[in-house]
Order: sequence, then structure tokens, then C-alpha cells
Amino acid sequence: MRKKILLLITGLMVVFILAACGSKSQGDVVKELKSKQEDLTSYKVNAKMTLKMGSDSQSYNVEIWHKDPTFYRVNLKNAEKDQSQMILRNNQGVFVLTPALNKSFRFQSDWPQNSSQAYLYESLIKDIVMDKDAKFSTTKDYYIFETKTRYQNNNMLPFQEIKLNKSDLSPAVVKVMDPDRNALVTVEFSKIKFKASFKKDDFDMKKNMTRAQVGLPAMADAKDNAFTVKYPTFELKGTKLIGEKEVKIEDGKRVILTYDGKKSYTLIQEKVTAKTVLATPTYLEGDIVDLGVTIGAVSDHSISWSDGGVDYMIASNNLSKEELIEIAESVQGDSVK
Repeated sequence: MRKKILLLITGLMVVFILAACGSKSQGDVVKELKSKQEDLTSYKVNAKMTLKMGSDSQSYNVEIWHKDPTFYRVNLKNAEKDQSQMILRNNQGVFVLTPALNKSFRFQSDWPQNSSQAYLYESLIKDIVMDKDAKFSTTKDYYIFETKTRYQNNNMLPFQEIKLNKSDLSPAVVKVMDPDRNALVTVEFSKIKFKASFKKDDFDMKKNMTRAQVGLPAMADAKDNAFTVKYPTFELKGTKLIGEKEVKIEDGKRVILTYDGKKSYTLIQEKVTAKTVLATPTYLEGDIVDLGVTIGAVSDHSISWSDGGVDYMIASNNLSKEELIEIAESVQGDSVK
């Protein structure tokens, strides 16, 4: 009996030693991630991105293509609202396409290198490698890192949890969190193909716009220009709405909201119609910003975006970029005065 017990204890010790030898340290995983990033030539990824906004949440199906060194195609589809947008980067620049409106914006931008991107693998690796204070843990199937984010103008999302598959270090789940570590953005990766092949025109702006428009319903007639005016729910202390003006334009109306106080700004809303849509890309100063339900453009003194066939712009001489973004994000709900 004693011999059997000794053999059992010895066997368990061997199991524990082998398990310990099989588990990698944080430094080991980081080293492997660096190596993987260097060898990363191309990939295709499918993911589901869920955004929590107050008590509501919205989900997007995201398809990400990347070809080394700087070609990107990120297609975001909101199934419930039948809306889609695409971020495209090629030799001509960075584009944001809204196929249903035949609308495209072109940016002179270093996106995606300029900040964290929860759905881009190489951006996640960069966040892990750069954060020397990153927290590390493991489970049976995953390596888990908690890192600081690199969002330039949004202190509301300072942390992220990155869960990597142990098998190949591919991303499994990313949670972008607020200061209290509540997950406001969750990206769940479902399909990843490394060393993917692409056609010559897969990152061409016009080809992508044309392909995305196949099967879309025709744009609303110009007479259908009614829209519900939205008001920001984010409040700046000492700033209040002092004026609302409706201006008739050729194909509908433009609504101008004026806010004044310690900090002032103007919010302009205008229905997009077939006549006002341009087939060629509109050049925008500023950089790409993710507003949750849509992609916008932010500069030092303004932020603009489109949602539900309505164009929005906030202009101010004394708001920070972060304040512009927070106000814009708060306009997205079905808010009232």
C-alpha cells in the first residue's frame, strides 16, 4: 500500500512539473507576439463587436482584411439597422465609405497606427508590447493581458482586456473598459485566417463602393427629407442651449442648435438626399474617430459624422477634441430636449 501511495505521489509530481514546464511566462508570450508581428504578412478576420451605450447596446458584424504593410479594409455592418460602413486604406489614403448613401470621405491620416484598434491584431500586439505594466494571467485555453489603451482623445476608455488563444496566439476576445473596468466595447473573434491571399483590386475604393452597393435599396426620394432633431445628452457645466434655428435648403432643411456659456459650440443637422450626395470622395481635415454607431472625423475645432441618412457637425473654438467626441457620442441616442 505504501509503495502504491509513493508511486501515486510521484506521478502527481511529474504531472505538476510537466504542467509547470508547459506554461509560458508573460515575457515568453510577449517575445512570441513580437516574432508573430514581424512575420505577419496578411490576414482575414471575422468578429462581432458589441457597443454598450447607457442601458442599450448595439452589435456589428466586422470583417477585417489586412495586407502588409499598410493596406486595410474594415467592413462594419449593423444587421438590425441595415447599415454598413467601411474603413479602407490603400496607396491613395484612408477612406470611410457609406455605401447606402454613395458617400465617401478621404483622410490624410496615419490610421490605424495612431491609436488602439480593438479589432486589429497588430494593434493589440503593439498595446501589449508597449505597456510594461500590463497584467498577465492564464487559463486552460487562453493567455490574458490587461493593458492601457492608446486612444488619443478618449479618457473614458483607458483599459482593455485582451484574451489570446494559447494554440496560436490569435485574438479570442477583447474588452475595452472604462475607468471602473466596465466593458463598453467587446470584440469576439470567430474566424481568423493568416497568410490570406487577395485580388489586385480588393483594396480599391471604387470597386469596394460598387460591390457594397449591390442589393442595397435605392436612396430615398428627395421629398422624403423629414428627420427627428437630436440633442446631446452630455452636459458641459455652465453651457446650455440658447437657440434652435431651422433653415430651408434646396432639398429639405438644416437645423442649427447653438449652445453658449463657459464653453460654446454649434450643432448642425441636415438630411442627406440624393442630390446632395457626391460620387467622388470628399477630403476631410482631421482624423478618424469611432463614435460607436458610426465613424466620424474629428479635428481641432470640429467633428462631423453621418447616421441614419442625416449629416451632423459640431463646431467650436473652445472645446477639446475629447469634449467634441463625448458630445457627439451622446447625440446618438433618441434624445430630446
